[in-house]
Amino acid sequence: MNSPPIESSAETWIVACADRLQQRWRTVEMSELQAVASELWQNANLRGLPPDDAAVEWLKPVACAPCAPATSPQRHAK
Repeated sequence: MNSPPIESSAETWIVACADRLQQRWRTVEMSELQAVASELWQNANLRGLPPDDAAVEWLKPVACAPCAPATSPQRHAK
């Protein structure tokens, strides 16, 4: 059984990652999101993840508290 060409795998991964990024940034043009996803593909750690997981991992620093409590700054009680 032959593996798909790397270029095809990269393209598929980038499109899937961009789709996931669009769930967070609905007003950003898909071409811009694909450019971001292409940059994420260049990161070996993120490239080793499924595209959805890579997008979520990359988004953690800007995730909202209800979405990802461990990634948001702690609020002090008043």
